Amino acid sequence: MSAARLVDRDPVIGAEELVAAMAPPPRFGDVRFGTYVPNPDEPSQAAAVAACSRFAERVATGGEKSLFKRVFGGKRAGGEDKPGLYLDGGFGVGKTHLLASIWHAVPGPAAYGTFVELTNLVGALGFREAVTRLSGHRLLAIDEFELDDPGDTMLVTRLLSELTDAGVHVAATSNTLPDKLGEGRFAADDFLREIQALSARFSVVRVDGPDYRHRGLPDAPAPLADAEIAGSAAAIPGSTVDDFDPLCRHLATLHPSRYGRLVDGVTAVHLRGVHALSGQDVALRVVAFADRLYDRAIPVVVSGEPVSALFTDEMLRGGYRKKYLRAVSRLVALSRDAAPLRTPGVG
Repeated sequence: MSAARLVDRDPVIGAEELVAAMAPPPRFGDVRFGTYVPNPDEPSQAAAVAACSRFAERVATGGEKSLFKRVFGGKRAGGEDKPGLYLDGGFGVGKTHLLASIWHAVPGPAAYGTFVELTNLVGALGFREAVTRLSGHRLLAIDEFELDDPGDTMLVTRLLSELTDAGVHVAATSNTLPDKLGEGRFAADDFLREIQALSARFSVVRVDGPDYRHRGLPDAPAPLADAEIAGSAAAIPGSTVDDFDPLCRHLATLHPSRYGRLVDGVTAVHLRGVHALSGQDVALRVVAFADRLYDRAIPVVVSGEPVSALFTDEMLRGGYRKKYLRAVSRLVALSRDAAPLRTPGVG
């Protein structure tokens, strides 16, 4: 019996389900501030834990909508008057761990989602209905915050302005400082006022350090031969097997917010014929797909070229460089996770 294929799946997610699903993904379901292990060589990490903990406590104890602030424009004591906390840093330093820890520490209602999931929610519900649904929350946590096009800039600026004015606190992670959002991707200077207005609502916490996923660990396993892929999938029940190019074409037919549902219930993803990507649009879809695999801790097995070769040197020099490097980091970690699952002699 042949293995299941992702290209045969066409997941559909209703608007109500989108709202109900706004919680940390399985990989971050049990994380807390106490489970974050700061790198002793990077003082900013311990400082970030403390800052995030203080923010969560402030939201939990005083996160109700402040009539004083709305009516009289009052500020919180100690200069902590900004409704947002923004975790900035490289990939693999634990920003998502800290964001999920904030979410877990704040009594509900609280919502959590990636940036693309948030923009899709607005598209599914309509702007006004999304504001109505989210304005009743204490906290909105946004992972992988980025502005890749002018439409997103205008939409998110307006959305977060209305939510924070309504008393919602916002925590976000990104690889880009708030006032640099959109840089290298579109004519961000034309939207400078919107970007500056958005960044003014956040206090920035920097998280420095090397990628913890590869700290002291070996490189990813070498790709298998095409003929070995079927044996590996058979050794891991619940696996899928897809040829790389057809899968990339299938991803183009789905909104990225559906990629998580695409791989729900899958124990390992096998990809035949992996090679360097030639188009930026395809590469960005693969980044989003890799993020959802990582969220769900789904191991990846490939033939062809290694996952570290997915993005060309030109891509790695461009405006999406950090996204591509994050995807490589995560896919290498998932490739490493797959090795112990296969029976001896396979691969």
